[in-house]
Amino acid sequence: MNDSTRRRYLAGLGTAVTAGLAGCNSLLGGDNGESPSQQVEVPALTQLRGSGSIVEGRPQPEGTSINDLPNLSGELSLYLGGGEGGIYREFVEILEQAYPEFTVLPTTNTSSTLAQQIVEEVDSGASRADVFWSIDASSLAYVTQNDAVELLPEEVTAPVPDSFTGPDNAWVGIAGRARAIPYNTNELSDDDIPNKVAEFPETPALQGTMGWAPTYGAFKSFITAMRLLRGEDATRQWLVDMREAGTERYGNEYVVSQQVADGALSAGFANHYYALRVQNQRPDAPIDLAFTEGDAGALVNVAGATRIQGTGNADLADLFIRHLLTAEAQEFFATRSFAYPMIDGVRPVGDLPLVSELNPPEIDLSELSDLESTLDLMEEAGVSG
Repeated sequence: MNDSTRRRYLAGLGTAVTAGLAGCNSLLGGDNGESPSQQVEVPALTQLRGSGSIVEGRPQPEGTSINDLPNLSGELSLYLGGGEGGIYREFVEILEQAYPEFTVLPTTNTSSTLAQQIVEEVDSGASRADVFWSIDASSLAYVTQNDAVELLPEEVTAPVPDSFTGPDNAWVGIAGRARAIPYNTNELSDDDIPNKVAEFPETPALQGTMGWAPTYGAFKSFITAMRLLRGEDATRQWLVDMREAGTERYGNEYVVSQQVADGALSAGFANHYYALRVQNQRPDAPIDLAFTEGDAGALVNVAGATRIQGTGNADLADLFIRHLLTAEAQEFFATRSFAYPMIDGVRPVGDLPLVSELNPPEIDLSELSDLESTLDLMEEAGVSG
């Protein structure tokens, strides 16, 4: 596909978005004078921007557009990990539709499993991956610490704050998630929730009314951050205190958020986007979010991408990652998975504070890869993961 054909496709996609969102400008380029009959196949609206009450009336995203980038062409071996793989794969398919000469060869599994596989393949000289797209920074840190990545050029990482990139540009954040406290607004107010997670066990309004999901990867990263910030003894005691205060155990953080909205729990521990998914499905649900400040409870983790050591496809790998940081891609991730955008020109959904308005702890996200000590500590506290 040449540039003019590709722009007809992207302009057509923008036309579909404009038709589907009253009062919203095209997201993928303006009027290029082409008639609809000259456009190639246009994906459905739901392939770009999400739907629902909390994504209505959003401003036009700003930043580098797909139209500003060279064509993607060739085959890319993508190792794609994590629970958001379905949503991420949808965006990959949009890129494949836009660029018929571009093909992604995906390998999917959990991020931690793929990270181990990448390191083994690089060590044996049999690496098959060009790009690793991970759901969390800990897996990106693991491949980085094992010399299995190639540093990304500045033009790839420049749109993203330094706090969400790896050391020496080893990887770059694609979408963020903040730890938060979903709470039932019929039972609690924001003032009832301390701004330090260390105070939760002694807060009467929270005793016996909270839920958590200790087997969940995000919870383990949260406890890892607490261990790094406060030490093992204090973290172990916090886990014991929360368990003895009657914190209820659930299988995942979406269920925790649903239980909060249903009134079965007054509050819980969860990534921010689970409460937003509940709100989007149930606009009248009595659920809101509180954020702690400067501690593990305020951790902002990222999904991100890196180029794998030994790839013969470095230019295509870099260009692909740049596409993930375009205004269109960031709007897609923000409105489909309710993730925090990584670029300034795209706002988070709903009433979420901006990343710059949050107060996360000063912690190197690469250090979250040390999970073994966290799992041992959780076992000792009777809160096995």
